[in-house]
Amino acid sequence: MKTAIITGASAGLGVQYAKQLHQVFPDIQKVWLIARRQERLEALAAELTEFESVVFPLDLCKDESITALAQRLAAEQPEVALLINNAGCGFLGNIGDGDWQRQTAMVDLNVRAFTAVVHVVLPYMKSGSRILNTSSIASFCANPKLNTYSASKAYVSSFTRGLAFELRGTGITATAVCPGPMATEFITLGGIVGNSPSFEALPYCDPQKVTLGALKAAKKGKTFYTPTAFYKFYRVVAKLLPHSIVVHMAKC
Repeated sequence: MKTAIITGASAGLGVQYAKQLHQVFPDIQKVWLIARRQERLEALAAELTEFESVVFPLDLCKDESITALAQRLAAEQPEVALLINNAGCGFLGNIGDGDWQRQTAMVDLNVRAFTAVVHVVLPYMKSGSRILNTSSIASFCANPKLNTYSASKAYVSSFTRGLAFELRGTGITATAVCPGPMATEFITLGGIVGNSPSFEALPYCDPQKVTLGALKAAKKGKTFYTPTAFYKFYRVVAKLLPHSIVVHMAKC
């Protein structure tokens, strides 16, 4: 039975990935929905009728949750056809301001847990399987006031490129999706709404279009997917211009 695993499945892109999965991967028969909020996962699972849904409430920042995931994988030996590594968080604020826990939370979830999930799931994937990692346009250049977040997403993008290289010849691919701002709870929980005029001036991406495009890119085995012409252009600019210049454009 082909299985998909989605982290961060309780909100935002995670919900959209689950709802649009069947359009692109109709051979997926079971989906593991992973996030902290069990009630949201159960509500989502009730909406998904194309495949069997397994609710797996975990706080991926805790070592015991990664251990629980590894143990369940070992016990069930699923054929993981798709891993959507989507769990992440971001908080607005300069380094040195506010609670230090917010800064380290981004590193714990966006980097440490992200890496651990790929590491424990990969042995259950085979030729034809796909890994889809949620990165961000923030990965293209440092974003003042979102510095830790952008650095963590730069890790995701760099990790994905290196992983894609490591997986050459296995038939498994890795894709990083790098969207711009979206009207999801991410920008509310991160304290971004109303506090970042430059962020709010950017064109917003449609979460449904982002997830559908990302799923299609993953199925094709592309290493990067950047939605909309505007952000594709920004990605090119960030490559061509010195980051000492681009960082002024990227400040929040």
